[in-house]
Amino acid sequence: MTDTNFDASPDVLTAAAQGRLTSIIERLERLDEDKQAVLIDMKEVFAEAKGEDYDVKVLRKVLRLRKQDRAKRQEEEAILDLYLSALGEV
Repeated sequence: MTDTNFDASPDVLTAAAQGRLTSIIERLERLDEDKQAVLIDMKEVFAEAKGEDYDVKVLRKVLRLRKQDRAKRQEEEAILDLYLSALGEV
């Protein structure tokens, strides 16, 4: 199977392929910079929450839970309750 972006030599990229590769890498670098900025912002918000005596660990768990489908989350909680009950933990 031959890729049209490559020269006859498998070790050399065509000018178009090089340009496309450069474009992809630059986009990924910009996205990584954006991601780092968002992570810094989130760290600041968590620090603010901690300063107001919110439990950051629980806030992270709330974020994870809110991403889940409600029915799936309820099913997992029911199974967790069942398991804990079976172990005498509830």
